[in-house]
Amino acid sequence: MRWTVHGERRLYSSPWMSLELSDVERPDGVRWEHHVVRLRGSVGIAVLDPADRVLMVWRHRFTTDTWNWELPGGWVDPGESPRQAAAREAEEETGWRPARLRELTYLQPVAGITDAEQWIYVADRGHYTGPPVDAYESDRIDWIPLADVPELIRSRRIVGGVSVAGLLQLIVDRAEEQPRRSVA
Repeated sequence: MRWTVHGERRLYSSPWMSLELSDVERPDGVRWEHHVVRLRGSVGIAVLDPADRVLMVWRHRFTTDTWNWELPGGWVDPGESPRQAAAREAEEETGWRPARLRELTYLQPVAGITDAEQWIYVADRGHYTGPPVDAYESDRIDWIPLADVPELIRSRRIVGGVSVAGLLQLIVDRAEEQPRRSVA
């Protein structure tokens, strides 16, 4: 059932987000103002190495006061494609330039209150170009074995939505690539 939007008014705006009140009506005729957070698109990227490890950053998020491993990522700049943003963010945050990017998955993380779109890419290799430009983004950069990811998620050392969704999708894709054994 589709809701009707009668209008919207802006309460706050910045280059990264805005807060709106939407005048909405449900199909049953109930009408009210619903808050909506509008965000620029964002990306994450899983850069892999030949040892089946993924490039991650260890960082603090002040909003949740949380330390955790994350995939490199960030905002899609105006005039930039999500793929270009993923490559740029990986190099800025880690000093590694990814090669042969492909889209891994797409998310709308909190569709009930925000129009946020997130694209997650995977690169099967990368090459080191030098120290990260955005060194303030993390305390540490490391190659994390993909086999360790489920335990890191369980132990809350990987908690960011883009990282969890992207890494789990990567693990599922890898499992589907394995030859299927017949059950006799």
